[in-house]
Amino acid sequence: MRILITNDDGINAPGLEVLTAIAEAVAGPDGEVWTVAPAFEQSGVGHCISYTHPMMIARMGPRRYAAEGSPADCVLAGLYDVLQGGRPDLVLSGVNRGNNAAENALYSGTVGGALEAALQGLPAIALSQFLGPETDDLDDPFEAARVHGEAVVRALLARAPWDGGDYRIFYNVNFPPVAARNVKGMKAAAQGYRTDTFFGVEPHVSPSGRKFLWITGGPQHLPTAPGTDVAANLDGYISVTPMRADLTAHDALARLDEALGGTAATDKAAGSTAAGDAPE
Repeated sequence: MRILITNDDGINAPGLEVLTAIAEAVAGPDGEVWTVAPAFEQSGVGHCISYTHPMMIARMGPRRYAAEGSPADCVLAGLYDVLQGGRPDLVLSGVNRGNNAAENALYSGTVGGALEAALQGLPAIALSQFLGPETDDLDDPFEAARVHGEAVVRALLARAPWDGGDYRIFYNVNFPPVAARNVKGMKAAAQGYRTDTFFGVEPHVSPSGRKFLWITGGPQHLPTAPGTDVAANLDGYISVTPMRADLTAHDALARLDEALGGTAATDKAAGSTAAGDAPE
């Protein structure tokens, strides 16, 4: 098996070393693991791509590259430069230092890397390690991901739904903030929402008198609704969330169509205009 890995914490991040070990175990002794990761940390960049400026890419070692771009850039660089159009069997992104559950998934460069792979028609999984008081006391805060990551990836490859649609499924995995021995198992979970937890800004004035703004986050250990990712994580479970890049609010389409007059009215107006009648 050929696996392409990336992350958003950067080429030297400890979570990438954890992901490398997971990928090598899944790929097997005859497989290949290729790394294309950001040269510098790219946390919070989401699915951005460096559309208006070029990025430098450098070979750091055998099958290991650093690119001055986002995780989505790194996936593109891996597919069309490093692998010269060769298709990996799987793309893994992570292991992120910190959770990418609930609303964090929308900002996450880790999820953005997996999303780009899915848009390229490839199976993809984003993996993140939720942190908390229990992981702070561990020698290895990535212990849960390190011990259970291979089993999660193998389970998804063997048993999870994978489709070939235009906006194909990819998976967002979050390991709970507990020691590996305390992980209770895996749970399929919807993306949650932390009520009253928002990103904001905090102003600071530099010694030169210039004003700077730091982005601030909200509490990470507020539970989300039952059956969603953060709730599962805080209960000691690995959350697995199926995702798509399609941003359409499908539940609102019928109501919107009715509010706008329905397709019949739209089709009638279009036919009248096409026939030469001036619209009122």
